[in-house]
Amino acid sequence: MADEPARRKRAGGRAGMKVRAGTAVIDQMPWRIPVNPDAPTEPLDAEGVQRVHKTAMRILRDIGIEFLNPEAVEHLRKAGCIVNGTNVRMDEDFVMEMVARAPETFTITPRNPERELIMGGKHMLFVNVSSPPNAWDMERGKRSGDFETFREFMKLTQYFNCIHIAGGYPVEPVDIHASVRHLDCLYEKLTLTDKVVHAYSLGAERVEDVMEMVRLAGGLTEEEFQAKPRLYTNINSVSPLKHDYPMLDGAMRMAKRGQPVVVTPFTLAGAMAPVTMSGAVALSIAEALAAVALLQYIAPGCPVAIGTFTSNVDMKSGAPAFGTPEYMRATQMTGQLVRFYGVPMRASGVCAANVPDGQAMWETSNSLWSAVQSRTNMVYHAAGWLEGGLIASPEKFIMDCEVLQMIQRYFEEATFATRDEDLAFDAIKEVGAGGHYFGVQHTQDRYQEAFYAPIVSDWRNYEAWQADGSVWTVERAHRIYKQILAEFEAPEMNGDHLEELQRFVAKRKQEGGAPTDF
Repeated sequence: MADEPARRKRAGGRAGMKVRAGTAVIDQMPWRIPVNPDAPTEPLDAEGVQRVHKTAMRILRDIGIEFLNPEAVEHLRKAGCIVNGTNVRMDEDFVMEMVARAPETFTITPRNPERELIMGGKHMLFVNVSSPPNAWDMERGKRSGDFETFREFMKLTQYFNCIHIAGGYPVEPVDIHASVRHLDCLYEKLTLTDKVVHAYSLGAERVEDVMEMVRLAGGLTEEEFQAKPRLYTNINSVSPLKHDYPMLDGAMRMAKRGQPVVVTPFTLAGAMAPVTMSGAVALSIAEALAAVALLQYIAPGCPVAIGTFTSNVDMKSGAPAFGTPEYMRATQMTGQLVRFYGVPMRASGVCAANVPDGQAMWETSNSLWSAVQSRTNMVYHAAGWLEGGLIASPEKFIMDCEVLQMIQRYFEEATFATRDEDLAFDAIKEVGAGGHYFGVQHTQDRYQEAFYAPIVSDWRNYEAWQADGSVWTVERAHRIYKQILAEFEAPEMNGDHLEELQRFVAKRKQEGGAPTDF
């Protein structure tokens, strides 16, 4: 692949890049923040949006949400909400007043300011696979996550320009004790990548440690750290109708220091949510708005986003299904509601397939394109996800990045421009009837950048593919993955900042890290 730089220039020559891509195994598209030019798909009419919204408000007013965090409950009591033990009910006026405080867009600036991201509007950001307990690749099959595999995924995350965020752990490294796992993992994230990172809201120590590590890696004072978003967290509700203690604790700590919180209910229609998609979306919206209202009350104007993870279950087995028609519609409908509230939106690139096969790619493509259609701003699990989130696969990561690059190319004006040179009347006149366009000057001037050039797809005919070894897609992806690891170069980091980071990690390890139950 590296032998054809001219033909692959459109797939992304790196000329002019100020950020390091790592290696040159493939000639990928340059780093950019994609902008979605399309009008969103809107299955609901204006009345439908209001009916879902009003149902979410009725849920919050008449049923309430269980807040399993005493501090959160006390804040909401002071705000005038109706509190009965852990159950909190809130009216529409309060919710909408709080939501109106949230910014429509915000930036997140990592240690490398040239990787600064814009969250909101028409911008679309892609996040690596996050949180699977297991890994799968062609050589080793399925196995429990370990630290070395975690590091491999961090290298892939840094390498690919179409991945903007180093989200949660791409695979859980169970060979590192849970008390210090966050210290080792964030150290690798901050040294193997220079992109925006994520903090798990799983206890005060983990959130506080990660915020401090991000501050040190960037060489920031506390005032500089709090002056603008530097990292983010994602919290999930415990559907139906609950927010748990550690996630609320972490979210509040992040919000108080000006760091973004993405609130993503995990609602599976037919299991943890109504079997109808509008009912499932209404439940999801109610759960998300309850947390947003809390955060805006304690930290007015803090950056937040609403996530959707509404899909359905297989009613024969109870297993989660993803990339289904219902999943796509739920994502589109949630997009309409989130735009109504005026905050950024998160969705996901997910599938239920167990290996990186055809099912994996059509389900993931459905998920990704529904994110495009809903004008999603942050796409979680955009590369590498398998088995409903139980497996991370490097081959799937490579294959998904092909789709992400295609989406970015689809967004480019070159695919729909209508200037005179794009309409090509003179070339059409020159060729006339029955000719071809290979040799005309219009083609010669543009052919190197005219079309998307793939990184893993093989566009040759069957005979040429067979003569070259009959290599299937997943095998090609495996080879690319291995080449990237072999040639990977970590991004540069300020030596003083690195030493401060190392001292902090050593100190926190000596203190025992975060408390655990084992």
